[in-house]
Formats: sequence, C-alpha cells, structure tokens
Amino acid sequence: MRITALFAAAVLSATTLFAQQRPAITGIAFMRVYTDDVPAAEHFYGPTMGYDEKHNGEEMVFPINQHQWIEVMPSKPRDGQSYMASVGFTVSNVDAMKRYLEAKGLHPETPDAGLVEVHDPERNLVIFVQKDSPLKEAVLARETPLSTRAPSHHIIHVGFIAHDRAKEDAFWKGILGFRPYWFGTMHPGNVDWISMQVPDGTDWIEYMMMPNQSTDKRGFGVSDHFSLGVERMQTVLHDLQANGCEDKQCIGIQAGKDGKIQLNLYDPDQTRVEYMEFTPVMKPCCSPFTGPHPNPAEQ
Repeated sequence: MRITALFAAAVLSATTLFAQQRPAITGIAFMRVYTDDVPAAEHFYGPTMGYDEKHNGEEMVFPINQHQWIEVMPSKPRDGQSYMASVGFTVSNVDAMKRYLEAKGLHPETPDAGLVEVHDPERNLVIFVQKDSPLKEAVLARETPLSTRAPSHHIIHVGFIAHDRAKEDAFWKGILGFRPYWFGTMHPGNVDWISMQVPDGTDWIEYMMMPNQSTDKRGFGVSDHFSLGVERMQTVLHDLQANGCEDKQCIGIQAGKDGKIQLNLYDPDQTRVEYMEFTPVMKPCCSPFTGPHPNPAEQ
C-alpha cells in the first residue's frame, strides 16, 4: 500500500511539473480588429496595402505570410471603444499551453480546435495557436502565396493601451516569459512605451501607457496598433504608390524614438498600421535595445 501511495505521489508530481513547463512562444500570429465600414476596410487592407483577401464567414482574413495574418471583423456591440479585438501568438503546443495557464491559476478557454485563449489584466483577449493549427484562418495563411504587391511580409509587433504596468508585467513577463526589448517616452521622466519580446523569438508587444486616453477613434487607434517590418522604407513608398495610395500619409516617413525609420497609415477606423525598418539607423532615446532585432529571414 505504501509503495502504491508513493508511486501515485510520484506520478502526480511529474504531471504537475509537466503542466508547469511553458511551451515555446515563437512570435505573433495575428491581430484581429473591428471595422464600421467593411468596403472601406476591404480596400485598405487589400488593394492599398497589397494583401490578398480571404474569408471565414463574415470575417475578412488578410494573410501576411504562411503563419501570420490580419483579421477584420464587422463591428458589434462590445465593452469599451477599442477597435482591437484580440492578438494571437504562435506556440509550439497549444494543449500544453492550456495546461500551463491552468497550472498558473488562469482560466483559459478553447472555443475552437487548435487554439486556446485567455485575457490579460487589461482584459485584452490573447489567443495562442500552433503553426499547423486546423484553425481556418491559419489554414488560409498557409495556403496563400506571399503577395507581390505588399511591401512587408512580417508582423513584428503589436501595441495596445495599458494602465497598470505591474499587473501587465505579472502576466506577460512573469507568467508568459516575455523579455524586455526597449522602452521610450514622449515626456521626460515618464515611461510611455514598453516593448517586450516573445520568449522564443524576436517579435514583440508594446504597452502603450496612456492612462488619460482620448475616447475618440484616433485616440484608441494610435495606441492599439500593429507594425510591419521592412528592410528599407523606400520599398514601402514604392509599393504603396504602385497600389494607388496617394494620401499624404503614404509618404510620411519619420524616425521613431527608438531610432528606427517608420511610416504610419490609419485604416478606416483609425487603427494604426506602422511600417518599421527592422534595425535602427540612429541611437534610440531612453534605453538601449536589450534583445536581437527581427530580420527578413524570420517571415
């Protein structure tokens, strides 16, 4: 009886240890946004940005590469005014991620096969998928060739509004293992942007520390954004012009506080799309980079 009890305890201990091992989080899989104007959103993400439009029911899917995509959903009643619906990450094993999150005291859900979702302390919906996921959007991305009209094929980061850095750090850094990459500010003495890289790759998230956020679309869209990596910004200018983008924002090149050249577009609902060169061309403000930069080979 004693041997049986010891064996059972050993099995339980091994099972608990296995559940507490976090599977690899290798990069960003997707960002899902809402739109109030479906035809305008279709034109922006399709002809203007150069991506091929696919569909999953009423949802528009724009594959970026074989394992990254943008989802655009018709608006619906929801809490808050943000047009960011969710952000997704690629993991090595989605079932293991569910067990890991449960072992950490969270309550993940699996509404569809091939994914697991949970909310961060800001109530952002965070979704994990595998590269070989049977999820329809993931299948569409795998089956769609890279667009020759798009200047970028790599989502390198996603940013979102945050109010409590300590709570966000406890989730993203403490539980998920994200690593500091860079921080910056528009206001000396403050920290306005905090970049945290995925634990097993170079993509990153960005806390947009904006406690007094404007309540209009533009105010939310500036912070709740995603970024597309490029080697040279001249490629962006060339391709956007070829795609018929004649608005002044399509030539608005600037250097960011992180020393990287960037260009910002805004979709019809004011969600910001930030084209950004992979590496800085000047010294960043506020802090040095503490992790490797993404590169074209990672798309």
